[in-house]
Amino acid sequence: MREFCHEQTAHCESGTLANLLKFQGLDISEPMAFGLGQGLFFAYVPFIRLNKLPLVTYRSTPGRLLEQTSRGLGLDLQMRKFRDQNESMRVLDNLVDQGIPVGLQTGIFWLPYIPRAYRFHFNAHNIVVYGREGDVYRVSDPVMPFTTTIARSDLQAARFARGALAPKGKLYYFTDGAASVSLADGVRQSLVYVAKQMCRVPFFLIGVRGMRFLAGRLEKWPQKLGDANARLHLGQVIRMQEEIGTGGAGFRLLYAAFLQECEEVLHDPCMGEFSSRLTEIGDQWRSFAAMAARICKDRRRDEDSFTHCGQLIRGCADREEQLFQDILAHLQA
Repeated sequence: MREFCHEQTAHCESGTLANLLKFQGLDISEPMAFGLGQGLFFAYVPFIRLNKLPLVTYRSTPGRLLEQTSRGLGLDLQMRKFRDQNESMRVLDNLVDQGIPVGLQTGIFWLPYIPRAYRFHFNAHNIVVYGREGDVYRVSDPVMPFTTTIARSDLQAARFARGALAPKGKLYYFTDGAASVSLADGVRQSLVYVAKQMCRVPFFLIGVRGMRFLAGRLEKWPQKLGDANARLHLGQVIRMQEEIGTGGAGFRLLYAAFLQECEEVLHDPCMGEFSSRLTEIGDQWRSFAAMAARICKDRRRDEDSFTHCGQLIRGCADREEQLFQDILAHLQA
């Protein structure tokens, strides 16, 4: 029987995906899984609330990585949700007892092995259950350095957490089968899709247009919401970027690592240049997050302001727009 190997990664869904692919015999890194899954994105959606604050997302919707990477590699991904909690646990037990590692969407607040300081109500945290002994399950959580265990009751509570992005017992796993699509073809298709999503979608809340819209809203928050509420909204922006994201750059650095790998996959040195440019953009997002954090903690420096935060986001939007336009032009030449 094959052995499941745990590797710590930067982000839960791409890390879970990479670990499941390695079990299938595919040595796909986390950045490659993220890139193939068309993970890079941006949207500011004020009418959708997470913890009673507007949703800001720097990546694609939960589950898209799994679906698109599987499709791009020609793999069979089985995915199910449940209404009946007992049935969901029976299905999980049956798969695990067959030696099949199973990915689960969970509410991170209900996972007792997560340090209490890091638990909050976010229902799209992905883990792998790869074995069990009775009612104790062996867990590979890709954001943790080591594997751990969890009791059946705690796992069931996490799988059926309520609220935004409720997991509804979602589980997924790969059936046996080798990849049937070339990696290079999947990479090209994913690059084109992400570039178009970032700079050619006309909807004003999506891509670089969404960044500029957020910048305009953010600058007006102190006058519109008052200082305390404005800082709460600003904290939501950087929480989505830093805590739910990959730390520091809201997935930009992870995608830059994917572009670096594309240089070898496509035998194209321009991909290395694009990677360097996106890394610099990621550093600018990091500068925004640092300034925003000082404002939220009321530790402002002379140059810190909501206006300056908006200017930094606009700068990121301008640079990302040019980058993705250049990637499209290069791939379609």
